Amino acid sequence: MTHHNHQRDDNYYWMRDDERQNEDVLAHLKAENDYCDYVLAGQKPLEDKIFEELKGRIVKDDSTVPVRDGDFWYHSTVSGDDEFACYYRTTSFEGDNQLLLLDVNQLASDYEFYELGDISISENDEILAYSEDTDGRRIYTIRFKDINSGEYLTDVLENTEGQTVWANDNKTIYYVKKDLKTLLGFEVYRHKLGTAQTDDILVYQEDDRSYYMGLGKSRDESLIFIDLESTESSDTWILDANTPDGDFTQVIEREEKHEFDINKLNDTFYITTNWQAKNFRLMTANKDTIYDKNQWQECIAHRENVLFEGVELFNNFMVVTERELGQIRFVVYKKDGTKYPLEFNDPCYYAAVGDNPEPGSETARLYYSSLTTPGSLFEFDLNTGERKLLKQQKVLGDFNADKYGSERLFIESRDGAQVPVSIVYHKEKFKKDGTNPLFQYGYGAYGFTIDPNFSSSALSLLDRGFVYVIAHIRGSEMLGRDWYDNGKKQFKQNTFNDFIDVTKTLVEQGYGAENKVFASGGSAGGLLMGAVVNQAPELYKGIGCHVPFLDVLTTMLDESIPLTTNEYDEWGNPNEKEDYDTILAYSPMDNIKPQAYPNILVTTGLHDSQVQYWEPMKWVAKMREYKTDDNVLIFKTDMDAGHGGASGRFKSLKEKALEMAFFISLTNA
Repeated sequence: MTHHNHQRDDNYYWMRDDERQNEDVLAHLKAENDYCDYVLAGQKPLEDKIFEELKGRIVKDDSTVPVRDGDFWYHSTVSGDDEFACYYRTTSFEGDNQLLLLDVNQLASDYEFYELGDISISENDEILAYSEDTDGRRIYTIRFKDINSGEYLTDVLENTEGQTVWANDNKTIYYVKKDLKTLLGFEVYRHKLGTAQTDDILVYQEDDRSYYMGLGKSRDESLIFIDLESTESSDTWILDANTPDGDFTQVIEREEKHEFDINKLNDTFYITTNWQAKNFRLMTANKDTIYDKNQWQECIAHRENVLFEGVELFNNFMVVTERELGQIRFVVYKKDGTKYPLEFNDPCYYAAVGDNPEPGSETARLYYSSLTTPGSLFEFDLNTGERKLLKQQKVLGDFNADKYGSERLFIESRDGAQVPVSIVYHKEKFKKDGTNPLFQYGYGAYGFTIDPNFSSSALSLLDRGFVYVIAHIRGSEMLGRDWYDNGKKQFKQNTFNDFIDVTKTLVEQGYGAENKVFASGGSAGGLLMGAVVNQAPELYKGIGCHVPFLDVLTTMLDESIPLTTNEYDEWGNPNEKEDYDTILAYSPMDNIKPQAYPNILVTTGLHDSQVQYWEPMKWVAKMREYKTDDNVLIFKTDMDAGHGGASGRFKSLKEKALEMAFFISLTNA
């Protein structure tokens, strides 16, 4: 392959098979799976034990807290050894007149892989629409069910993104159709119940393949939105939900680097925008001024050190989500102009606005979790700020939150940047003397922030003396928009430097043993792992590399590969020489060299639509060719799954048990 007068040789390009039917490729993947099982045979008893531990902490019979939407309350339950949930509707919070809407176990019974996508109900509460993916490639089929009779409608919509949005006439549905080659949603169709999909009307087509497309409805359900998002720009089109046969109207002209999100409640539009506001601000408009951003009115001003993340609208309140110094917080704004924060206790935590379908509510539900606090659903009185715990995740066994400690540190990277780090450990098993095994997790891309969330699975490491670390490296938005901008495109190397420097400092400070450091990441976090082991292999005893984006340069040069073109603003466009050179400098596949590497476990799914299976397959083969050590390198492919791994609440635990047993076994090696 020659670009910009630079030649690269790929001896494993033959492993790419878009159809996933090449017998040599499938045989090779099977041989890798067999080899993985052979090499890890000795850890199988530990793996089984950990799987039982993980499964044993999960409440088998569980249900969500009912949430009111219109005249009904909705909740889901899981029972026994069922992999999936059942969804119900009732006429009260207490569960009167319970009606089964969907039994996902029944829907999934004929498939090795099953993922339920979107569920939506018509405005008159009579028809349920749901979407399903049965091969892991995130190509969804939409089906319809008459709620009262339980009968399925003949309507079936195939090759969609999975979203369904109802117009207010109860018979018109909008959905996004996928390009089956690039797997991008690029067409919005209007469907009338009782008609064939071939009769559906194309209402919008997006020709710029750098945009992702989604559908939505305004908070007051008066408008239908087509939302278009590229890495650095937004576009929104709107339609009156009461005139479903009308035309969508563009709100404002597209503008490079202008990102915004629009909602509407009653007579007011609310716009979260980065226009003249790097960390975003909140603006308002009405039906006459929404189409001209120069007429928008500032509601919450931009702040240099605070990232405005979003707003939940109520008739008499706004609940604003913002982030400062890496920590999420919520502020309630009352209609009278007063405001107050909603308080939490832990030094570092994750929290998010819960499900609040009713804008007329005087209460708001918020989800809360920390490294030592299981997931908790609170209901806040928006008039007083008083909170009530509705439910906390039960952790079976001998779990006691008081046994565990957590810390938030800032560690200096080589260029002086202060990197936030979240740490959790078992108090009795942790000694800050450099003897504990240390597990470090990272992601660092797309502005996606990995918050310190509770994981019952992690207890299997903590109880064995591991220190569990989340490195909030650049490429996320943990410290605001600059933190993201300084971890992408020409600054991508900062992401890898941050991760490596966090590891070095934690070992120096005694948080982990020098010869017992492990790291893991998936997808863009798998790219992180691939870069880190090329650049600092000596720091790590073992690596977990999952659905990893490893062949960055080759993929970003090939527009036929799904999701390539709309990622130029994240990684750079290697058709430009400067971007080509930047990516070439870190691309894991291109930087393998003769040296000793750590023990590495690589996993993927044959049907992965986000990162194609052949990226890790090629990387492992080339790694075997070049590495100079005798450490373990194993590669496992789930022949039924996609990017999200195995489906079902128990089956997915097997993947976690595999990696944990791999790391624990290495601590004793």
